[in-house]
Amino acid sequence: MISKRHFLFNIGIIVVPWLTLLFVGKRNMKRYSVAGIFIVVFEIVNHIYGYKHQFWKFFDKKRSFLKDELPFSLGPYMPLSIWLLKYSHGNFKKFLLLNVLADGIFAFVIMDILAKFKIIKLKKLNKLQFFFYIHYKAYLLYGIQSLYERFRKEA
Repeated sequence: MISKRHFLFNIGIIVVPWLTLLFVGKRNMKRYSVAGIFIVVFEIVNHIYGYKHQFWKFFDKKRSFLKDELPFSLGPYMPLSIWLLKYSHGNFKKFLLLNVLADGIFAFVIMDILAKFKIIKLKKLNKLQFFFYIHYKAYLLYGIQSLYERFRKEA
């Protein structure tokens, strides 16, 4: 059974990031959505792997991928990817710096907060390993977007 705290957290982690896309602009949304969708699908695969290997532990008793990991995949990944691609357009160093900041804040600060609120805590990964677990996908995101831009210009 999902706790009320966990349910409200899941709603928030999905709804709030998607609402921010109202301010990104239709053109940017279309431009970066291909890479964003790719990273969401890739992240779901990663979360399934992490779920099976128990990299983290959710505090609710009954484990369920749908109520635990899936909201993290559906919520912040695509909106954050679109915002990061928009603000670093064409500048890999800037993109990398923004990703290191975002991933570092999540791994080293937000995970502690989520543990205090009894949502999730790391189990088989330490914070640095978790940082690399979430950060390596930035290179894929940038690569997919670069390929998409190249094919878009040729068409």
